[in-house]
Amino acid sequence: MARAMDRREFLKRGGAAAAGLFAGRPFRSGRPRPGRRPNVLMFAVDDLRPELGCYGVEGIKTPNIDALASRGVAFSRAYCQQSICNPARACLLTGLRPDTLGVGDNDIPFRRRAPNLVTLPQLFKGAGYHCVEVGKIFHGTLPDPRSWSRPDPEIPVREAYMDAATRARQEGREATARRQGRPEGWISAYLRGPATEAFDAPDNAYWDGAVADAAIGLLSQLKDEAPFFLGVGFTKPHLPFIAPKRYWDLYKREGIPPAANPFLPHGAPAFAMNGLSELAAHEDFVQVPNPAEGRLDEAQARLLKHGYWACVSFMDAQVGRVLTALDRFGLGEDTIVVFWGDQGWKLGEHGGWGKQTNYEVDTRVPLIVSAPGRGKAGAASPALVEFADVYPTLSELAGLTPPPGLEGTSFVPLLGEPGRPWKSAAFSQYARGFTYRFMGRAMRTDRYRYIEWRDVIDGTLVATELYDHASDPQENENVAGGPERRDLVRDLGAQLAAGWAGARPR
Repeated sequence: MARAMDRREFLKRGGAAAAGLFAGRPFRSGRPRPGRRPNVLMFAVDDLRPELGCYGVEGIKTPNIDALASRGVAFSRAYCQQSICNPARACLLTGLRPDTLGVGDNDIPFRRRAPNLVTLPQLFKGAGYHCVEVGKIFHGTLPDPRSWSRPDPEIPVREAYMDAATRARQEGREATARRQGRPEGWISAYLRGPATEAFDAPDNAYWDGAVADAAIGLLSQLKDEAPFFLGVGFTKPHLPFIAPKRYWDLYKREGIPPAANPFLPHGAPAFAMNGLSELAAHEDFVQVPNPAEGRLDEAQARLLKHGYWACVSFMDAQVGRVLTALDRFGLGEDTIVVFWGDQGWKLGEHGGWGKQTNYEVDTRVPLIVSAPGRGKAGAASPALVEFADVYPTLSELAGLTPPPGLEGTSFVPLLGEPGRPWKSAAFSQYARGFTYRFMGRAMRTDRYRYIEWRDVIDGTLVATELYDHASDPQENENVAGGPERRDLVRDLGAQLAAGWAGARPR
């Protein structure tokens, strides 16, 4: 277990570990050695939408993730099952959907309903793999020690903000709240410091840089304990948008494009959108006018998007450091690498700054799989795939038999034939409205996003949304109403009712 170091020691020692913004050469990916079971290196990233160069976003600097995509297959239409951390991650790591798990928010443990289920890393552990995580893989407040071969290494960085005045102010406010009897959950949720910070500090003075250090240390040990399953979880670009200043300096704020649709979808039910979401808890955004719609002025919007991009580039550099170490230790040719973001995030689209909706911008996620000797390197697949599919896919790639009852489909065939016909739909859900009175169930087909909202008490249909991606890829106009689409809405409703089992590839 790593020895805890204080902040000053980290600041002194961090320069060598972060000598360059994007240090290291791209890792090698080839064919696994005969008779050797493949390792698995899984990157999980918090609140990362497909805001990456390899996903066609111009101007953003993500050379390491782009290099990974050039050696694997990037899925351009991958979807989480619920756009919030715990349900999204639980679905991916169990192969089960939110209704089956009974998980709908960040406070419900996925083992509550199914205590003996076998998670993805637990399956590998049972097959003789050495399974270790560092950083955030399962939801941070709901870890699952049963999934891993040994406890997580200690990460000696705890502070979010580097500026001393900011830290002192935040610590004082938190101390006052505790004296008032405020619970810790309230303090962490509603009493947050500034939404952004750019400070001149080494990468590993921050959590994600220290996670990368720990991951590299684990790889140096695991190279002698193969096969292994290593989960590496980075928190950025989750709020607050804090990264070393040099990553902010990669961008000119005036050159970062703001959202093209900073307004609510026309014709959508008012409760479907979530406005400022968690942004409103930060001290510099608590008094933003009209928080229900999340309207910010242009300077605020550009600041936040600048911060998001800086954090994405910071995280990308940490991914590069780990992949370089994988190569340095001679493990690249024997390791499956999978990279995913747990849900999308609005950067002003629909007037929102956060996740937690059923729209494309919150449910679509980056997903990249590089499997040595399998698939077309550098390909992009437009197939509809889901988080529930990752468990059976990695099981098949490693030659393991997953437990019965998984609710996803292995997409291994797409690695070799990325454009082949595949699922007819992907499914997501989110409850909204006052006290989450309405459950929204969303279905993404090749052309449409269809959403039904039903009262959770009696199942009454209270609203319907339909977005035509052929003419409206940003989902700005709900076209569910009108007699000309009555038959289409009826057919999509029947397809939604058939669910994921009815959408599996033929």
